[in-house]
Amino acid sequence: MNTEDAGTEDAGTEDAGTGEDTGTGESMGSLDQAVALITGGTSGIGLAIARAFLDAGATVVVNGRDEERGASAVSALAHPRASFEAGDCSVAAEARAVVDRVVAVHGRLTILVASGGAAALPPALFHELTDDAFTTVFQTQFLNRVFPIRAALPHMQASGGSIIIVGTDAGRYATVGETLHGGMGAAKIMLTKTLAREFSRFQIRVNCIALTITSGTEAFDAIFARDDFTKRLFSKAVKRFPFGRPPNAEEVARVALFFASDQSAQVTGQTLSINGGLSFGGW
Repeated sequence: MNTEDAGTEDAGTEDAGTGEDTGTGESMGSLDQAVALITGGTSGIGLAIARAFLDAGATVVVNGRDEERGASAVSALAHPRASFEAGDCSVAAEARAVVDRVVAVHGRLTILVASGGAAALPPALFHELTDDAFTTVFQTQFLNRVFPIRAALPHMQASGGSIIIVGTDAGRYATVGETLHGGMGAAKIMLTKTLAREFSRFQIRVNCIALTITSGTEAFDAIFARDDFTKRLFSKAVKRFPFGRPPNAEEVARVALFFASDQSAQVTGQTLSINGGLSFGGW
């Protein structure tokens, strides 16, 4: 069930974390001295991740296409280490420009969260999909992940870091109405594994967060405010959560913080589902 903001071999064993190890175990992880870019970070899950990273000591740049939404996000974060960079990261040149501006201002980039784009196409049965739907999902669910990663790599090679790809449980568990989202979700899982193997030589860890219906987001509220196929599909899923509710954006953010920090220094190439036990898709 997709609401992204709504067996492998050894991939490397050296510490490639981005923050200083507190060594106390009293917090999820310190991100002191880290510089994080969160694409699609102006609302929902991306914004919750930004807030968690700021609380952990990072300098955070949120990215999105809309200047007004970016200004609102920075205002909501209300933190001197928070800023916004405009750009459409599904376009290679714009993704490169966003990353280059972040490095020019802050001197480095140690964490990249590649997210956003979920609202571009709601779930639909395969025979009802338009021709444009196929290219739309590829652009907003895959290209806007790989282009920022490619742009960030030259800047992260020297010092290492952490890349977090936001994906969907639809890529692990077959879901009616989510053929395209599921296909792109599966692609992101394999992308995570392959990049983890390749990037281990640079001390860069790559992990993926697979999402389901996530509350505490604009997308969640919008879905249940209307009466259509998407609402009916997700309403059925909400009733099936074993713990009585879906996960929320803050719970997703805590997992992102774990992947970003030295608490997960020996974790790479992994996909972690945050789904409250709704499904157990494996791989």
